[in-house]
Amino acid sequence: MNEPQNNNENSVKPIYIRPIDHGDKAWVASLINEIWGSVQMVVRGSIYHVNELPGFIAILEDEPVGLVTYFLENGDCEIISLDSTIEGIGMGSTLIETIKKFAREEGCKRLRLITTNDNTKALRFWQKRGFRLKTVYPNAIDKSRELKPEIPLLGNDDIPIRDEIELEMIL
Repeated sequence: MNEPQNNNENSVKPIYIRPIDHGDKAWVASLINEIWGSVQMVVRGSIYHVNELPGFIAILEDEPVGLVTYFLENGDCEIISLDSTIEGIGMGSTLIETIKKFAREEGCKRLRLITTNDNTKALRFWQKRGFRLKTVYPNAIDKSRELKPEIPLLGNDDIPIRDEIELEMIL
């Protein structure tokens, strides 16, 4: 069941999820630029322009508040970004359930994503939602910085950003 639930009278209103459409591109670009400093995302040596990717957008009270973007390849659905403007209301989980359902409908066998070694919050988030650690790519960020020099040397909690970590969910 994928219905939003209100746990008490003060809960936020339900989150509505729909595919990203052309009219959302400016908002997507603005959000990604604000969070990541660029619409370009480097994943395993490939550059993705997040504002041009397909995905799903979360709407709360008629305002976009989150999105997930993806790329389909060889029976896999790769999540490129999952971002929101509000944390702690179940939006990320709802977007993950949406992308899981979509990937299954598309015949994908696996849902996967890449994060970096400093992103301990994301590692917790993804694992709590059923993703498993698959592969660590040591020093992969060195190559990513050749493609996107603005990737900082230090990340969350002043941890040096060095490695890419692949997580997966078998569908």
